[in-house]
Amino acid sequence: MSDIFKSLLGIIGERGVSNTPEELWFYSRDPGVLTPHLPDFVVAPKTTEQIQKVIQLANQEKIPIVPMGNGMALTGLVIPLKGGIVIDMKRMNRVLEVNEKARYAVVEGGTSQGVLKAFLQDHFPHLRHSLPDAPPATTIAANVALHGQGRLTQQYGFNSDMVTGLEVVLPTGEICRIGSPSLGPYWFSKSPSLPDLSGLFLGWLGTTGILTKVGLKLYPNKKMRDVELFVTDRVELVSEILYKLTHLEMLEDINIWFQPMPLVFKDNYHITIYFTGDTEEEIEFKRKMIWDAVQEFIDTKDAGFMGLGYMKGTLLETPQRSLAAFADVPKGGGFEYSGPITLIEFFPQYAAKVIELAKKYQLLYASSARVISGGHSMMFSISFAFNRADSAMMTRVKEALSEATEFALDMGGLPWKPNFVEQKMTLERMDPNTRKLLEMVKKTLDPQGIMNPGNWEVS
Repeated sequence: MSDIFKSLLGIIGERGVSNTPEELWFYSRDPGVLTPHLPDFVVAPKTTEQIQKVIQLANQEKIPIVPMGNGMALTGLVIPLKGGIVIDMKRMNRVLEVNEKARYAVVEGGTSQGVLKAFLQDHFPHLRHSLPDAPPATTIAANVALHGQGRLTQQYGFNSDMVTGLEVVLPTGEICRIGSPSLGPYWFSKSPSLPDLSGLFLGWLGTTGILTKVGLKLYPNKKMRDVELFVTDRVELVSEILYKLTHLEMLEDINIWFQPMPLVFKDNYHITIYFTGDTEEEIEFKRKMIWDAVQEFIDTKDAGFMGLGYMKGTLLETPQRSLAAFADVPKGGGFEYSGPITLIEFFPQYAAKVIELAKKYQLLYASSARVISGGHSMMFSISFAFNRADSAMMTRVKEALSEATEFALDMGGLPWKPNFVEQKMTLERMDPNTRKLLEMVKKTLDPQGIMNPGNWEVS
């Protein structure tokens, strides 16, 4: 191990390598409920070539590699389950290019959401990217690698659908470019007319390679942004209301949420509707279209718009900070959720399951759903907050989340950014030939089995 440490120092330099106990402790965990595991080393490279050399060393020594963005996925995806080397991407944090007319950006693999947002605000204020409701320090590459979502998900799909090209260091050390940058200098599409090789890396949770550059679609940044809050106490109407709203094909984002506290929200289902425009006329036109779309529910007195008052500023935050506040309600700063992708028509069943689980396991919940790709599906968040110092509470959260995943699989849903336990549950339900294909891909790309082992382990 001392020889490996010396080799890492030679590759990265003294300021980018550590095996001190306090830093290994930090990299052994995330804010979720999974048991920590210590890595052997942590490195923070500055170049793709340094990552390449670390991977070549790891192959030689047969030591695991765990790539890390900011470690905020909450489901243990960067916990080094089998030790090894954590590669913290934080020093590769540059915006490399913005093509204004083609509306794409190219960023390094550790570039944070906040860095790109600030760069665009300073240099291209008329452009934006799909920003998730996560701390600004979370990284773009990690977000797309786990099929993350953002403010434009309702219109355009997952943020991984917005990728225009990749540079990847493979588990064997080769550097590979995916999409249009494999043929020239432009990063405009990951698969304009080529086989879409991005699927070998997006959704694989760092088990098939390390993303060192990402091309990302940019979108018009409208001058104005507004929000309406539509509320009903009849859960069975939510799906129909969403169908009416998505039929407009003009909304930025739609979120549905319900929670027991404070009491003003109890027993109601809130649909937050975001829309944008360049003029007051455009905003008011869209507002009228929204009201017209749901007028029938207002006429029957089954639903209505809620006055926002002080809440408007909170709802318009990008990203929103309300999730962080919810995580500390029980004190102790713990928060995790199961986030299955499912059909919008199943909202009532999932909502009932959340309330059932919270009562059964004596937990505080705040649940939400985000419409994806114009209503083709939704991400339903089954969220629990807990005190990290209360081991009994953490056990109850684990059991509740496991039951939530079983329920989602029974309903035909797809677990989103599943932890290694949920991955196993998913693989057990998967078509055998599909599972075999996954195994073939992993063995071909990572013959030594060094990349984030413990995740998507098929065999």
